[in-house]
Amino acid sequence: MLRALQDFLEIQLAPITRDSPDPEQAEHGYRLATAVLLLEMTKADFDVKPEEREAVLEAMNAAFELTRKETEEVVRLAEEASREVTCLHEYTSRLNEALSRSQRGHIVELLWRVAYADGELDKYEDHLVRKVADLLYVPHREFIRAKHRVQAELEA
Repeated sequence: MLRALQDFLEIQLAPITRDSPDPEQAEHGYRLATAVLLLEMTKADFDVKPEEREAVLEAMNAAFELTRKETEEVVRLAEEASREVTCLHEYTSRLNEALSRSQRGHIVELLWRVAYADGELDKYEDHLVRKVADLLYVPHREFIRAKHRVQAELEA
């Protein structure tokens, strides 16, 4: 199974590089990687709620300006990959090589949106955002700012 995940990621994420000759393929890989992490967030508290699933679709749609059909396809592909995820380290290390600091920070903000989708923050959700932020080398102040932005939007 781990080999299947590695093969899948190799094919889907290979084009993600800052200097990719094909920006469209690089963007697809970035979208897919983001969707996988967001789906992992929905499972963090061991209770995937409909509002969390919808938050993934909304986050992907807003972040990447996709149509609903495109969003659903990216999330479907991400669900396939997510079924096989056992360790985020190998996965996030590839993202570190490929994404800019602002893109990695953007992923952390999207994770907060999904974590708060059901109106409460579970300790396992908080832990997963912290873990991914650390693995993506997002500075703590950016991690906190992203959390506060999402909280402020929810209060408004």
